[in-house]
Amino acid sequence: MYYAYILLCINTKQSRKIFYIGCTDSLEKRIRNHKSKSVKTTKRFDKVILVYYEACENKIDAIKREKQLKTGFGRGYLKKRLGNYLKNIGQS
Repeated sequence: MYYAYILLCINTKQSRKIFYIGCTDSLEKRIRNHKSKSVKTTKRFDKVILVYYEACENKIDAIKREKQLKTGFGRGYLKKRLGNYLKNIGQS
């Protein structure tokens, strides 16, 4: 399986929250890498939380989904899909 995934990255000192969108064939290992500060893009954040993922049988499909989620349409979809979660953390 291949996964498109969304992390909520929080920097408490700067009160900054962002979504990180990625793709992997080993979701658990990739999340461990993010949390252990092994990934350059997310290592400056205090908290890294997996908030969403989709599984695909095919690597190309997972990569397409990752790219789609990174567009304006994709981010709008995420805001709607994760609406209740984001309200509870004060994101939306």
